Amino acid sequence: MSTLAWIITFTVLGGVLSVLIAGLVLLLPAHRRTAALPHLVSFATGALLGAALLKLLPHAIESAGLTNVHLVTLSLIGGIFAFFVLEKLVLWRHCHQEDCEPHTPAHAHGGHSHDHSHAAPPSQTPSQQQRDYASAMLILAGDAIHNALDGVMLAAAFLTDVRLGIVAGIAVIAHEIPQEVGDFAILLNGGLSRARALALNLLTSLTSVVGGVVGYFALSHAMGLLPYALAVTAASLLYVAVADLIPGLHRRTDPLAGVQQVALIAIGIAVIVVTDIH
Repeated sequence: MSTLAWIITFTVLGGVLSVLIAGLVLLLPAHRRTAALPHLVSFATGALLGAALLKLLPHAIESAGLTNVHLVTLSLIGGIFAFFVLEKLVLWRHCHQEDCEPHTPAHAHGGHSHDHSHAAPPSQTPSQQQRDYASAMLILAGDAIHNALDGVMLAAAFLTDVRLGIVAGIAVIAHEIPQEVGDFAILLNGGLSRARALALNLLTSLTSVVGGVVGYFALSHAMGLLPYALAVTAASLLYVAVADLIPGLHRRTDPLAGVQQVALIAIGIAVIVVTDIH
């Protein structure tokens, strides 16, 4: 199979599969969905860290050569800074909880105890409903940009090595599932029906295909930039894991939850390592 075919396959698979799995999770009773989400986040954290630090960054350094390591690390820092600025501007937001400060009027942080799988209550004022609807539209726009960036990331990974692309694809799917669960909650809270929320999320997920194809043709003619594109890709995965996922994990302070989180993070890293070996 050609490199372009690999890119298209994994961008379609990653986008559609994550949305469909998230949709199945939302069909569960609220208490079961609430119980499953922290475990998905823990696994996704390990997968992201493993893909960024064990695969993408080493490949970037190897491709650039030891004389250009400082340029790779500068690209990594620049990528982290860029994603920080983008998140500040609310162009895209990796929200892995059912309540998320930038998107919900309540500005709640401990959102795992709430069920938003319904439209805005009738008691809300029209202006409140408009804000909820605007938040839902903002999430869709942010998802479209984020998924396109994921597509470029996968293109960079597959152009380097097919195995690296597969590993990066697994990492993308792993972190997209809990994000999509949170996004569905925001869309439903904004007044969208389940069917419309699913359809719009599927549509925005396919922007990853556009990003993948554009990335393939752009990077194919600028292979010298590939190591630095990989470093920026690693920055995106690290930023999501460290800025969005890990702080949420720390909100659960009981010892048993800590043990479960460590185990699931380790499993996420192990999946990346085993996938690369085989």
